[in-house]
Amino acid sequence: MNTPGPGLPMTVPAGGLPARVRIHEVGARDGLQNEKATVPAVVKAEFVRRLAGTGLTTIEATSFVHPRWVPQLADAEELFPAVADLPVDLPVLVPNERGLDRALALGARRVAVFASATESFARANLNRTLDEALAMFEPVVARAKSSDVHVRGYLSMCFGDPWEGAVPVERVVRVCRALLDMGCDELSLGDTIGVATPGHVGALLTALTEAGVPVEALGVHFHDTYGQALSNTYTALRHGVTTVDASAGGLGGCPYAKSATGNLATEDLVWMLRGLGIDTGVDLGSLVATSVWMAAHLGRPSPSRTVRALAGSGDDSHKEH
Repeated sequence: MNTPGPGLPMTVPAGGLPARVRIHEVGARDGLQNEKATVPAVVKAEFVRRLAGTGLTTIEATSFVHPRWVPQLADAEELFPAVADLPVDLPVLVPNERGLDRALALGARRVAVFASATESFARANLNRTLDEALAMFEPVVARAKSSDVHVRGYLSMCFGDPWEGAVPVERVVRVCRALLDMGCDELSLGDTIGVATPGHVGALLTALTEAGVPVEALGVHFHDTYGQALSNTYTALRHGVTTVDASAGGLGGCPYAKSATGNLATEDLVWMLRGLGIDTGVDLGSLVATSVWMAAHLGRPSPSRTVRALAGSGDDSHKEH
């Protein structure tokens, strides 16, 4: 284990970056949905509670999809009430009106729909064409907004698709515009198979701005398949993005895209942001301990490099004070 010296990482701010970043933690949902073994609801609930204790303010709890689609999240009705008292935002995924009904019945106040920038992934994930999927979301978003519920729109395959290859920037812009026009409050740009590079990220964000999409409504969701997640995140920050999706311990992938590997690890993100002097409100020591705890339940070490570097080092210089 590498043991960091006192005061590391050294804080050296860089120009043109936001003062604060909101981390949208997806480990409990996007992370655990890709596990081969089902994690018990009681363990998931404890995971969410521990994550909330680290200072994270947005923790995606679960998904109200049909159990046949994602059996690992079949316990949504058991899990959500077990964490609903936490003083954090607990968004949940809803694929359709039935999923929305289930979420609203349990008091969910933040929901997310998940669209695709490509026809192939829309077929694989939702068994619909891209436009059919958007049409399916319209009543979901409208009903959620009529109930004063915050709606996030996930957009998968923004930078590349395993079946179609490169995805035209203008197509991503069109779908983003459609999701905003139907009432989504926030969009998450997903690099589902991890093929984005910084120039591509910058080009998409520039095109979205030129199309009238406010950067304040955008979040980014990078996978680290080719080791580009942090560099892509840095590029997004330089373009004004202040919401970054990440997964504690680097858990997760996508059950419908086999080439998708783990999400950007929350610890790796926090380490970089701390070095840049960007506030997250997250206690890195507590977060590392939480990921080590979950890794023990999963029976394997965390893929996060920061977790591996800090866990068990016996050094507390990485903790926030």
